Amino acid sequence: MKLIVGLGNPGKTYAHNRHNVGFRCLNYFARHHSIRFDKRQCRARIGVGEVAGSKLLLAKPQTFVNISGRVVGCLVEKCDVPLSNLLVIHDDLDLPLGKVRIRQSGGSGGHKGMKSIISTLGSEDFPRIRVGIGRPAQDDEDAIVSYVLGDLTPQEEEVIRSAITTVAEAIDCFLTQGIQAAMGKFN
Repeated sequence: MKLIVGLGNPGKTYAHNRHNVGFRCLNYFARHHSIRFDKRQCRARIGVGEVAGSKLLLAKPQTFVNISGRVVGCLVEKCDVPLSNLLVIHDDLDLPLGKVRIRQSGGSGGHKGMKSIISTLGSEDFPRIRVGIGRPAQDDEDAIVSYVLGDLTPQEEEVIRSAITTVAEAIDCFLTQGIQAAMGKFN
């Protein structure tokens, strides 16, 4: 079983925020593979399916991003998923808008949702896909919070749509060829 988690905040208010890129990537991937988010487990909306012979559990935590670790930890434990089979998709302020980066492991990079997941799991050793959202002109905490919780502009939306397609292709590569191949092809 592979567990793929997209990070975002629940509810329509946040649907088009920069912080919800992880949800949007997972939604696109799920639609592409006819997987529906029709179940709930561990405070997440989940979809179950199979792609390229891999059983998948897709999850969108229904907590706020900053406490996603509780949900991911619960799913990893309940479904007995090895951390090498966990893939987390999230936004990244430190990457240019639309840039996709795949890592086999690593720190949180300042992302509070990733920090929560790493803390809960007690490990940084799990794959992740980061999607660049760029940085605001001002770099103080209030400006960053407003920026990540702000909606994408129409111009940014075009760039992110392309990145979402790339992420879906990267997930397919991860499932069929492994994390090293995905990193080699998409980084």
